[in-house]
Amino acid sequence: MNKDLFLREFMEEIWNKKNLDKVEQYLHEEYTIHLDPTDPWEGKTLSHSEFIHRMQSGSFGPFPDMNFEITSTIEDHHYVAATWVLTGTNLGNIGDIPPTNKAIETRGMTIYHFKDDLISGHTQIFDRTTVMKQLGFI
Repeated sequence: MNKDLFLREFMEEIWNKKNLDKVEQYLHEEYTIHLDPTDPWEGKTLSHSEFIHRMQSGSFGPFPDMNFEITSTIEDHHYVAATWVLTGTNLGNIGDIPPTNKAIETRGMTIYHFKDDLISGHTQIFDRTTVMKQLGFI
């Protein structure tokens, strides 16, 4: 299995095209967020429905045009590390905070974990401070 291509397809179908009906094709039945500072889901293991809820409420709700451009990947037996550029426009509430209608662009890196040829979790770091500045919060 070419995990690099599988991950790129996942990012395009799920994150960029928002085809959440395809989640089961890409994700293991248990998806663990190993590290993702300030993410309220950090340390939790999610079912497919919980993952979809997280995407709808925490990602696509606030940033319906969210898009990831993968800039590089490194594949290992159980992992694919990807660097990326995230862009989007804040058109929905972030919790109780109303939309700013401002665009964001930030960079980050995610290590995707694989089990049984499906994505089973991630370890992620990205520049949330720049996002907060771009939205005018700091």
